[in-house]
Amino acid sequence: MSERFLKRTNQRWIAGVGALLALIALLGLWIWKPWQPSHTVHLGPQQTVETLNPKMGVHTRLTDEVEEWKIKRTLEMVREMGSPWIVEYFPWAYIQPEPDRWKWTHSDQVIQHADRQGLTVVARLGFVPEWARPKGTTPLYLDEEEFTAFGRFAAEFVARYAEEIDYVIIWNEPNLALEWGFDGVDPAKYVAMLQVVYPMIKAANPDVTVLAGALAPTLAPPGSESGMNDLDYLQAMYDAGAADYFDMLAIHAYGWHFPPDEPAAEDAVNYRRAELLRDIMVANGDGDK
Repeated sequence: MSERFLKRTNQRWIAGVGALLALIALLGLWIWKPWQPSHTVHLGPQQTVETLNPKMGVHTRLTDEVEEWKIKRTLEMVREMGSPWIVEYFPWAYIQPEPDRWKWTHSDQVIQHADRQGLTVVARLGFVPEWARPKGTTPLYLDEEEFTAFGRFAAEFVARYAEEIDYVIIWNEPNLALEWGFDGVDPAKYVAMLQVVYPMIKAANPDVTVLAGALAPTLAPPGSESGMNDLDYLQAMYDAGAADYFDMLAIHAYGWHFPPDEPAAEDAVNYRRAELLRDIMVANGDGDK
C-alpha cells in the first residue's frame, strides 16, 4: 500500500468525519432552536395581577439585563407570584451618559413590559454620570452645583413616562456614607437637593408621587463615619425644611433576625421600626402622608 494512497485515504476519512460532525451540529441546532427566544420580543396581551396581598412588592433590579426576553420573563414571574408592584432602578448615568445625549431603549423596555404585565412601577432614580461629578468621585456623589442637572434628568423621566410611572424615589439610603458618595452624611444637603429637584419634577408631571428618603435602618451612633441613625436623619430632614418637598416617605424595613411582630424599639432594627419613623412624620405635621 503506497504512502500516497494512505495519505488520500486519511484525507477522505478526515473530511468524512468533519462532514458528519457538521451534520450533527446542524441537527442539534435544529432541535435546540425552537426553545430559544426570538430576537423580536412581543409585549403580548394586557395582563392584570391576581393577588392575595397587594402590599407585597419586588425589587426587580433589571438595570443591567441586556436581553429583552429575560426582562419580559422576569416581569411575568412577578405577576404570576401575585405581586402587583415593583421597585426598579433607573440610573441617571445610563440614560443620560452625556449632557445632550439620551438613551431610553432599556428603560422603555422595562417600563413597557411592566405595564403590559399590569405591574405598578416605583422608579428609583440616582447614579451620577461622569460628566456631572468631579473626577475620582463615586457615581453616588452629587455636588450642589449639579442638583439642577439631576432635576432635569428626573423631569425628563417623569414626563416621558407620565402614562406609566406614578411613583419616583429620589436617591437611595442617603443616610449611609456609601450611598452618599462618602461625602459625609448630610440630611440638610439631601433636603437642599429635594428643594431643587421636587419642583422640577412637579412642573414636568404634577400627578407623579415623589418619594423621599429610602432610608436604611441603622443604629449608627452620633458622629459615625459609616452612616446616621435613620430616626435622627428623618428628624433632621424636617428641621431642614423637607416637609413641602416630598409626597411619601420611602424606608427600608429590614427585620434581620427579629420576629415580624417584635415591638418597635429605638435600639432595635426590626420590621416595626417603621412605626417609629411614622411617629416622627406625625409629630412634624405630616400625618396625612
